[in-house]
Amino acid sequence: MAVEVKECGGSAVLPLSFRRSLNPFPCHVSFQNTQPPPQLTRRFSTLAVVKRSPKRLKYSAPRFTKDDGLLYVEVDPFGSDAWKLDPIVELLKEGAVGVIPTDTVYAIACDLRSHSAIDRLRRIKNIDPSKPLSILCRSFKDIDTYTTGFPRGNGQGLTNIFRAAKNCLPGPYTFILTASKELPKLCTKYGTTTSKYASRKNVGVRIPDDAVCQAILEKIDAPLISTSVKSPKENEWILDPVVIADVYGPEGLDFVVDAGIRVADPSTVVDMTGNSPRIVRQGKGPKQPWMIAKDEDS
Repeated sequence: MAVEVKECGGSAVLPLSFRRSLNPFPCHVSFQNTQPPPQLTRRFSTLAVVKRSPKRLKYSAPRFTKDDGLLYVEVDPFGSDAWKLDPIVELLKEGAVGVIPTDTVYAIACDLRSHSAIDRLRRIKNIDPSKPLSILCRSFKDIDTYTTGFPRGNGQGLTNIFRAAKNCLPGPYTFILTASKELPKLCTKYGTTTSKYASRKNVGVRIPDDAVCQAILEKIDAPLISTSVKSPKENEWILDPVVIADVYGPEGLDFVVDAGIRVADPSTVVDMTGNSPRIVRQGKGPKQPWMIAKDEDS
């Protein structure tokens, strides 16, 4: 179909559908041929299509997707689009259990204040009642609330561990501390109402150095109970959130926050409940001079 462009008062009068596409051309030019000019053809040339993994394609669009009850949200690892996390925070407040990134590996997390969510987290991950859970904290204020805190110096040669630990957090460390009375009983005593409870007086605490994780913690305004994501069969870290969704989605996960593929490097676990800080598991966090390594006898 021929397109006629008329000049009227120094401007072209065009149908609305053609105004944007013909804007680069002088307004007094008329096209009588039925084929668009070479410039127009190049402008609308088809971009190359890059093949993606079928599993990743499954969760690639739209931005928020629900698949069999699972909400999958893809975010910028640097936290520039934290507004996308609002639906996740609302789900957590309602007792949801889902996967979020940390500065090490991905974690299955839920609201510390929801007893039913903690029960569901254990069922989804198939965690033995004797196995501990960790707390993801916003700051040292949370740590002081739910634990008795870090050992402090006494001025008589005892190292001020609190000051030393402040240099490690936020960071890839999990510190095992004595739980306070503020920590819900379900986090320190496991089992059912009809069986004997196995009392646990200690709990692992983390302040992850991850923009997405910190944004979630700030928005929910409370700590989260968490456990790292491993394959139920191979007992290895699952680093791709798409694979996590496929593996644990059928088990009852409510959401997955995708902030990119992680590296198989978990946090360094340090037991602070003894006479000296002792490394239980060496991970991403480097050994500090005031820590005792696993293989050190004294």
